Amino acid sequence: MTRALRPAALTLAALCWGMLAHAGPGSTGGVEWRGWNEGLQHARASQRPIIVDVYTDWCGWCRRMDRDVYGKSEITDYLRKRYVTIKLNAEASDAAAYEGRKTTSQGIAQRFRVSGYPTTVFLRSTGEHMANVPGYVPADKFLLLLRYVAEGYADRNVPFKDFEKSVQDEAQRP
Repeated sequence: MTRALRPAALTLAALCWGMLAHAGPGSTGGVEWRGWNEGLQHARASQRPIIVDVYTDWCGWCRRMDRDVYGKSEITDYLRKRYVTIKLNAEASDAAAYEGRKTTSQGIAQRFRVSGYPTTVFLRSTGEHMANVPGYVPADKFLLLLRYVAEGYADRNVPFKDFEKSVQDEAQRP
């Protein structure tokens, strides 16, 4: 295969792989996912922060995140207790609303400037944007991110590296 054809072949392979759809709202990897509008309403009522899994149907790393991260019981348990979980297809044209405006799932992904998949978006219970975490995140690091946000370290402006070190130091204590 010539060099010029390799990118096209890789793109075609990725598209074929992407035909195995990434699941939207519902249960995936043990997590009970909500749609955008329902999730925002539930977060306001429960006063829990929101985690938004922004994905596309063709994204292989999104499926890996479902399997290897969201499929872990410690992640599932923590999410169930501390978060409202939302799946958002960045290419979907389904109706959604945010900040008093009607839009689509695609419009919301654009609003949060998501340009790679998967991207994990953290929101306060009010829907206020906190942070985007682009790309695949291994389960151990992902659990630290979940704790960092849900346990208020992000709101107290504790640098993530300091939080991570304190957790490691705590684990090494007898």
